[in-house]
Amino acid sequence: MRQTDRHDPTSQERFPMTQLPPAALDSARTYQRSMVPVMFMTWVAALLDAAGVTAGSRVLDVACGPGTVARQAAERVGPGGAVSALDLNPAMLEVARTEPAPDAPQIAWQHGSAQALPYPDAAFSAVTCQQGLQFFPDRPGALREMRRVLEPGGRVAALVNRAHGENPLFGLLNAAGLKHVGVPLFAAPFSLGDREELERLLTEAGFEDVEVTAHTRTVRFPQPETFVPMILQGAAAAVPELAALSVSQREALHARITDDLSGWVAEHTENGELVETMGAHLAVGRR
Repeated sequence: MRQTDRHDPTSQERFPMTQLPPAALDSARTYQRSMVPVMFMTWVAALLDAAGVTAGSRVLDVACGPGTVARQAAERVGPGGAVSALDLNPAMLEVARTEPAPDAPQIAWQHGSAQALPYPDAAFSAVTCQQGLQFFPDRPGALREMRRVLEPGGRVAALVNRAHGENPLFGLLNAAGLKHVGVPLFAAPFSLGDREELERLLTEAGFEDVEVTAHTRTVRFPQPETFVPMILQGAAAAVPELAALSVSQREALHARITDDLSGWVAEHTENGELVETMGAHLAVGRR
């Protein structure tokens, strides 16, 4: 059955700043200010290339976060194209709206779920998803939705982290969270690290010409001494167990994990920066 009129009438609602929890906004702002430039910006061009985003494209960015991919997509598509961006987190969308892309079409920011996209069938020529698929409760359902809103021949491109073995710093952070909080705090972001599983998900969702490639980037975090509190505050935007901590609990956790990682951080600090390699899979499929 076609779903040409699918739309959530409440999903366009703007969430006033006064109604958003201050802690959620703080986490979203830290994510945008400190994590995006180092951890995410470097992958965007490859993601847009893989999705075939060019002048005139109609693009949907799913799990858009603070708008990192959507803004660069808007610059690419130009006045003849269009960009929509969807996220479930109102705080992320509020941050995204504060940084419009210059000299680019206006981005249509949308609050909603990847598992029930509020768009008609075949509405887009490209769908992107950077570091979101692994968090979805129903990954197959979300991928079927992405395929539904793609026009025939359109492409999806999704970037997800590889396992902790290819991201050792976050493996250490995950172990520290398990030790001190009893919860593997950095398990979810790396939970779809198996290449074959990722390929199978896209294939079973109906995508053709599926290809999954491994990529590695070197990332450099300034001010290594503040890395742990920064990464925990930013990660709280996507990790409920971190978001639930009180200020005092979070500060205590910062201190304990900083102590646990102090030797590793010292060994990997070069010229005043914490240097780490990060591994990700780039998955591409065609409708």
